[in-house]
Amino acid sequence: MTAYMDHKDLANEVIDQARAQEIADGVHKVLDGIAQAEAAAGREAGSVKLLAATKTRDVGEIMAAIDAGIHMIGENRPQEIVVKAPGLTRLLAERGIALGVGGDDAVAADGAAVTDHIPFHLIGQLQSNKIGKVLPVVNTIESVDSIELAEKIARRATMHGMTVGVLLEVNESGEESKSGCAPSHAIDLAKRIGAMGGLELQGLMTIGAHVDDERVIRAGFAHLRRTRDQILASGAEGTANCKELSMGMTQDMAYAIEEGSTIVRVGTAIFGARAFI
Repeated sequence: MTAYMDHKDLANEVIDQARAQEIADGVHKVLDGIAQAEAAAGREAGSVKLLAATKTRDVGEIMAAIDAGIHMIGENRPQEIVVKAPGLTRLLAERGIALGVGGDDAVAADGAAVTDHIPFHLIGQLQSNKIGKVLPVVNTIESVDSIELAEKIARRATMHGMTVGVLLEVNESGEESKSGCAPSHAIDLAKRIGAMGGLELQGLMTIGAHVDDERVIRAGFAHLRRTRDQILASGAEGTANCKELSMGMTQDMAYAIEEGSTIVRVGTAIFGARAFI
């Protein structure tokens, strides 16, 4: 268990009106920013999905974001998924919404079928011994960066008779502190992952370069887009759905959208600065 989980009850479902309004304002501001970036890039409105990065946020805060218009959430750590999933599942079911892979069989509190679905992504690093903690809940793992990890996820998914969406994480910045495969290996890895049973290759993910140089940041995003296009053009088995580009966070979201992002992962601009790392 991470240290901050001793100091914050992440299963907490109670939130005061002022905090809920603060989060709602954040959601609306980010959605407006996405719309402006789409228009500036000449892209179709609604072509970019907003994923709320919910690391260190409790159930009440996450539900406030969903009630304000968030339709996709992502967690960094399996431990947080385990703690938050029961409360999120129950509260969403009361609204007729299913969470993650629970979708098809979920029912609302009154016994009716759910009418909406909140995709639940793992966006942080995944150790192989934690796969079992996330698979019953998340429907997409964005942090697959090796064949070894993909094979382990595929085996577990096959055992459960399920198909898990995956994004291949690529370290476009080359920074040693970041995870992800080398860009030169991405196309080959994507083809191999696409051919695995139990997995659906949905796209690529990267974290923007941690620099102040706009050109460097954009170059990484643009290269990921070209890599995605090459994978699609290859026609290789299992690559036809490799369309998503998960790139762009609070600080570089506009650049990412202009370079072709389809998913932006935003936490701070929605929830405010984190009290814990």
